[in-house]
Amino acid sequence: MTRIAFLGLGHMGLPMAVNLVRAGHDVHGFDLVPAAIDAARAAGIPVASSGADAVADAEVVITMFPAGKHVITAYSDELLAAAPSGTLFIESSTIAVDEARTAHEMAVAAGHRNVDAPVSGGVVGAENGTLAFMVGGSDEDFAAALPLLEAMGKRIVHCGGPGLGQAAKVCNNMILAVSQIAVAEAFVLGERLGLEHQALFDVVSQASGQCWSITTNCPVPGPVPTSPANRDYQPGFAGALMAKDLGLALQAIDQTGTDARMGRLAQQLYAAFAEGDGAARDFSGIITDIREGTV
Repeated sequence: MTRIAFLGLGHMGLPMAVNLVRAGHDVHGFDLVPAAIDAARAAGIPVASSGADAVADAEVVITMFPAGKHVITAYSDELLAAAPSGTLFIESSTIAVDEARTAHEMAVAAGHRNVDAPVSGGVVGAENGTLAFMVGGSDEDFAAALPLLEAMGKRIVHCGGPGLGQAAKVCNNMILAVSQIAVAEAFVLGERLGLEHQALFDVVSQASGQCWSITTNCPVPGPVPTSPANRDYQPGFAGALMAKDLGLALQAIDQTGTDARMGRLAQQLYAAFAEGDGAARDFSGIITDIREGTV
């Protein structure tokens, strides 16, 4: 049994914390949002009075925050100073590569260990314990984190040194955004050519256009009963989060001088989508804007 402080008990963090409890670990949580605190208590997660209190006797600290600035601030303001020496910090937020490396350097300078371990799989993956983790850090720290990550996920990949978990995540989500847009455009084109949704799905899901955006996140109601399209595009993975992740991708594209025209275009389309009600809808809901020509 490991003593774990889990900070950030939102839609992703809470089910991840619950799976750690189910695996036999001693988990204490904290969140700034009262509704998240209430939900955590209802799920049987003890909640500390502050982040510092949560990490005071922890062996491992897991953070799942909205953005890199929250990670850096929490590390510098209270977490690193309050945690026992040698604590393993697992940073599972999706943040910029340079922010992940800064967080790593801060943790090491304070006498701790750190890996960046962003996730893929959405709320369903968090609830079912089937997340994918992309991990950046030393071999030793990855090995220490692995049993805990296996309690929350199904596929855990060590991507290399500090920050490279975030590098893999930003590349993965750029691919996902581009493919989701392409699938949405294809279904709109099919509609206008007179194709039934099911017929197009039956072809593409077994042909060279097959991808996750078709077989799991199909953007039209019907073919995939569990897709967000069958529940009025309730996320899932919200459009605002995809827009945020593509902002990180754009930052990395610019920093590296990469010629990534499809990535840039996807960022522009999702930024426009997230300016309206797409912010709170599943990112596959961009098909509605494509139909209307508003992205």
